[in-house]
Formats: sequence, structure tokens, C-alpha cells
Amino acid sequence: MLQTQDLKVVLDAEAGLVKAIDGLSLAIERGETFALVGESGCGKSMTALALMRLLPENARVTAGDVLLGQDSLLDLPEAAMRRVRGARVAMIFQEPATSLNPVMRIGDQILETIQTHTALRGRAARAKAIDWLTRVGIPEPARCMERYPFELSGGQKQRVMIAIALGAEPDFLVADEPTTALDVTIQKQILDLLVDPQRERRLGLLLITHDLAVVSGMAHRVALMYAGQIVEVAPAKLFFQRPCHPYAELLLKALPDAQKRGDALAAIKGHVPPLWQKFEGCRFAPRCHRVQPRCHEEAPELMPVEHGSAQHEVRCFFPIGVEAGAESAQLLAPQAMASHASAPNTEPLLEIRHLSVVYVPRRGLFSRAKPTFTAVDDVSLNLRAGQTLALVGESGCGKTTLGRAIMQLLRGKAQLKGQALLNGQDLFKLQGEALRQARRDIQIVFQDPFASLNPRLRVQDILEEGLRSLRPEWLDAERQQRLHLLMDQVGLRQDALGRFPHEFSGGQRQRLAIARALAVEPKVLVCDEPTSALDVSVQAQILNLLKQLQAERGLAYLFITHNIGVVAYLADEVAVMRRGRIIESGPSHQVLTTPQDSYTQTLLAAVPRLVGNPSC
Repeated sequence: MLQTQDLKVVLDAEAGLVKAIDGLSLAIERGETFALVGESGCGKSMTALALMRLLPENARVTAGDVLLGQDSLLDLPEAAMRRVRGARVAMIFQEPATSLNPVMRIGDQILETIQTHTALRGRAARAKAIDWLTRVGIPEPARCMERYPFELSGGQKQRVMIAIALGAEPDFLVADEPTTALDVTIQKQILDLLVDPQRERRLGLLLITHDLAVVSGMAHRVALMYAGQIVEVAPAKLFFQRPCHPYAELLLKALPDAQKRGDALAAIKGHVPPLWQKFEGCRFAPRCHRVQPRCHEEAPELMPVEHGSAQHEVRCFFPIGVEAGAESAQLLAPQAMASHASAPNTEPLLEIRHLSVVYVPRRGLFSRAKPTFTAVDDVSLNLRAGQTLALVGESGCGKTTLGRAIMQLLRGKAQLKGQALLNGQDLFKLQGEALRQARRDIQIVFQDPFASLNPRLRVQDILEEGLRSLRPEWLDAERQQRLHLLMDQVGLRQDALGRFPHEFSGGQRQRLAIARALAVEPKVLVCDEPTSALDVSVQAQILNLLKQLQAERGLAYLFITHNIGVVAYLADEVAVMRRGRIIESGPSHQVLTTPQDSYTQTLLAAVPRLVGNPSC
């Protein structure tokens, strides 16, 4: 058993002492999948780091304990703890790009774990490493052993992280968003791969994720976390059938699907409160649709809820099932999304004609010539004002390369053929000032927010950088007003402007990346997995924001994603990509309900479904 007992973790910050984890108690049995869910910034990842004793330098445990069997991990010297990490408890980190050593080959990083924690050496260790790369779905695993992390896609880097974590076959695995960057087919492979060790070796799994569909199909128990505390814990089936905490109810109603097209998602108002403040009552009270005066005066404890013999606890004075006023149904009812007033434009705003992207490897003085690689092969797409075109497909199929090529980010790195016309102008032929002017109208949200935000600049400087460059006509007061509006739109507090990127969680950094792209008021937004790092409540805010901006301004989105629920809710057209080519395209409802290509059918069959809650 891996467990925490009344664990408290604080961080020293400029604003004061941040209570990141406040009295957390949970236990994971051998062979059990325990899911920890909640909004970005609520303390999920900090819980994982505390279990592994990998807290940042400004963090410390002030109370409680972490037990592995009968051993207290907090009492172990660091040398002994290094023998525990990897061998008995391993971790899959949320951001593989920052977790993999950029100057070490992939093979060396996997071998490091295997040779440190097992008796395998030499060829046997290498064979084990290749076997794990194969099992997690890496194509050409032997060749991948010789590559560096920057040569892999985001999804491939995540698979490598999983191979490293499982390489020494630990007893417990802490998985912090292990399938965030993965397409649905590889996600299914990975989840199946995690299930097999549970059956064979009784692997205990702490699954930290915002994908409730994955949780419903995989977890035995679920704990919902908010503002550093567990607010509800229950068997998975019971959690989805009969959520008791108002926060849980709102999360389930915020999930996007085809039935909610045309309606605004039930996004939760407000933000997670700053954890340096002193709490008097319930921490969720300012955002709760069932709030009562008592909620502001007393702090509720985690109390049992009677559902037969099942263990179900909730931190709420007025859980679901207790009448708290008629306004509850009104607040949860979706509102119709206003449609764009202008008539639809039949002329394409962005037109891609026979685009190909070919990489020609550089040949060294004494090295053999390497074959060229075609990442995008003769792709043609049209995107109109006010339209959303979703581009889906497996990791490594060329989706991101296509987006980067359109943004002119591959000049000098690859051979580009074909045309990308924005308002009739060929982006491939623009230079200097003309290209800079075009970038006002087309912006991109990158897949990895941490790598795309300058770590040396504060958020205000990051956002103002684009405004000063592309919107120099705006006055300082106008820019400041724009920044404050952006913070509200993406669901962040105003004080975020004075902080650095490393002070935010992964989901919060993604919101900053979206704010930066929206700052200059573009006409076309290339969104490369913009909601992959977001929990469902913030995802609902962002999707509502994107639909609202599209309705008001006629924005066009090229939406690169593997989240089929988002595609069903947001996209007008869908293009399915495989090995650099478009194999099927058409209206969203047609492609998703009656796919013609066998690959598209396989892709949709692998999508996890939320079970147990008829309203979702």
C-alpha cells in the first residue's frame, strides 16, 4: 500500500506561504487504479511530487507522512530514496519535453533506468529497452534509440517517458497526465499496457488526469481535489452515477460532445482561489450554485455518504440530493451560443494547395547519405471565415508539421512545395514587412506551452511583446486594458501578469499561450492541441471563448487535436490525416458518425467513452 496521512505541503512565494496541499489522506492498494482529478492548480501534480520526494526547492512538507508499506518515505535519506524511485515507485511526468534530457539519446535514458534498478547489462539491457519502446507503440524502436528528444513528436516523447517509467517494472506508478499528448489509438494502447502489469504484477497506479472518460473506464476509485483538499472520494462507478459535490456535478456537465453543439458548455464561474489566503468557510463557496450562508462561515469536513456498503465521502454541507434552491437548475442549464451575424463567406480565407513538406537530412563529411523524409504529402484544404476545420490523426502523422509550415516556421529547415494562400496572398512568397503584417491575421497556439513561453520574461512582457511588434498603433493604456481583458477571458487572475511561466501549472501555461495568440486579434488561429493540457472546466471556458470570438469576429480555426469530443462539439469540417496525407474529409457529423475509411473507423473505435452518467 502507498498512502499519505494528513499530508501538508507549503511553498514559499512572493505573495506569502502557499498551502499547496492541506491535509491530504489517500491510500492506493496493490493492483488498484486510483484516479486523482480536479482543476489545474488544485494540487494534483504537487501531490505526485510529494509522493516521489521531488518537490521544488521552495516547497516543504510541514505535516503528515508518506508510507510505502511500513516504510516512511519522508524519513529516508536521499541515497535510499534514489533506490526507491524507479525500482519500487516510478513516475510519468506531465511534460515530457522538459522531463527528458535534451543532450542524451533516447536509448541512453531508458538504459539508465534499466541498468540502475535491474541486473540487466549490455545487450540484454538494450533488448529490454527496445522491447519497451515497441510495447508503447514507438515506430522503428531500434532507430529511436539513437535519436534525441527534439527529433520526436510530442506524443512520441510521452511514450518514451512511459517506457522509462515502466522499464524497471516498479510496484507503484504515479502517472501525471500520462496520455495528455497522445492520440486516441496510442492512448488506448498505453492504457491497455498499464492494465496488463496490474493483472500480472498487481501494479498500483495513481492516475492524475483531467480526462474523465479515461477515468470512468479505468479507475477503481476516484478522488476529486479542489484548492489543496479532497472534496469527494468514491468508487468510480458511483462517482459518475451519483456525484455528490456540486463541483463534481459541474465538471461532468462541462464535457463537450455533439449533443451540446450550438450551446455554451456549463463552465464553472470564477477561479481556483489563491492558496496563500486564509479560508474561513468552504473553499468552493464563491463558485458554487448551491451555496448557503453556512458555507461562508464554516469549513466542511470530509464526511461519509450512505450508498449501501460502498465507501463514498464528500466535503459539503449541502451535497447533491439535498434541495438548495431552484436557482440550481437555472445555473446549470446551457445557454444558446449566438451565431455570427454576417452571411457566410463562400471564399476561402486560408487555402492550402498541394502542400508538401520534405526534410532532406544534412550529410556529414564521413557519414552516409540519409533518405529524404516526406512529412506532409500533397495536402489541400480550405478554411473559411467563421469556420472550424479539425485535423485529426495519430501522433507523427504530420498534423503539427502542416500547422508549422502554414505559419512559415519551417523556412530553411525543410523543402516546402505548393501554396498557402491567406486572403489570396501566398505566405510562402512573403518576406520582411509583408510577412510581419500577415502574421497579424494568422497566429498559432503551440502544443507544448512551457517550451513556447520565454522563461525569462514575466507574463505581461510575454503578451506585450507580440502587441508591440504586431500592433504598434495601440497606445499603452489600450494595451493594458487588452491584457486585463485577456486574463479574464482565459480564466486567470490579474496577478498572473506579474509572474513567470514556471510559477504556473501546465494547464495554466496553456491558457497563457492561448491569450498570447489572441492578443493581436488574428483572423485565423492555428490551434495545435490547445486544450490537451486543460482540465474539463477550463477546457469548457476556452471552448466557449473560442466559439464566442468566432461568433463575434468570424474567426477561423484550424484545430489540430486528438480529442474527438472537442471535434464533435466545435468542428464544422473534419480532415483525417495518416502518414502525411489526408485520407478522409467532410462535414463533422458525417465523418464522425459514418466514417468511410477503415483507419478512421479504427480511430473512432479507440475513443474512450464516459460511462455511468446518462446526463453526459
